Amino acid sequence: MSPPETIGAAIRAAAVRLTEISETPRLDAELLMAEALGVTREVMLLGGLHLPFVPSEVGGPKAGVALGARVSTSLDTNGVFEALVERRVAGEPIAYILGYRDFWTIRLQVGPGVLIPRPDSETLIEAAVAHFAGMPGPKRILDLGTGSGALLLAALDKWPEATGVGIDRSPQALAIAQSNAEALDMADRAQILAGGWSGTGEAFDLILCNPPYIGTAEPLARDVIDYEPHSALFAGADGLDDYRAIAPLLPAQIVPGGVACIEIGATQGASVASFMASQGLVVHIRHDLAGLDRCLVARRR
Repeated sequence: MSPPETIGAAIRAAAVRLTEISETPRLDAELLMAEALGVTREVMLLGGLHLPFVPSEVGGPKAGVALGARVSTSLDTNGVFEALVERRVAGEPIAYILGYRDFWTIRLQVGPGVLIPRPDSETLIEAAVAHFAGMPGPKRILDLGTGSGALLLAALDKWPEATGVGIDRSPQALAIAQSNAEALDMADRAQILAGGWSGTGEAFDLILCNPPYIGTAEPLARDVIDYEPHSALFAGADGLDDYRAIAPLLPAQIVPGGVACIEIGATQGASVASFMASQGLVVHIRHDLAGLDRCLVARRR
């Protein structure tokens, strides 16, 4: 089979190979090609798809690339692009391959040992924004189970006057969260600590939490179950163990007028709401963009 002649053709061929592993094969192929070319996906899409991706005398296909200020007539992307595609075909998450994931308004470093932030989790930030609309934003923010620091750092980006704490049990997650805080120039505003659901002993204006909530028997995609940390995914047979642990600890961590925004699974709203209401909290459910239950919003009476 002859190699593809253009960057666009190479992307299309890769997307076909990725169909069985990815729900977004074309997007994955575009991101991997942009990574191989050393340009952004946007730059590549605007000016690169028609450019040649043709055989060379040594090393296989090369791309003749003239993208913006980057000009190269002998950029060997074949080995790089093919290696990236093979990793994705094997099931490795696209975010681990690229080493980053965009979330809310920020870009986060991610890697093995840390949960990959999902767009659905942005529902928690949206819920927090809605709660504080028309009033001063939160001054102190707590992220329980911070992972990569996604929720905490997104909230700090939204409210530049705020400071916060991210807590996690995983040394790998703590290291990545700290690295992200430093990369985003937020290390002086974000304290990253080892700990659990009991927090710091301080009460906060805003609590964000994306706990494990998958039942141990629930089926998951191969790129999730084979690569992402199980400690950040599973929470007992019914997926509710961590909510049971969080509920009695939560009221003391919320200041009067404050709010907790907690991610939930699409079928867990009633159960988690019951746990929180039994602790005297006022709760409601916020849906994600697909209309599914995604965020439990809790406040003190």
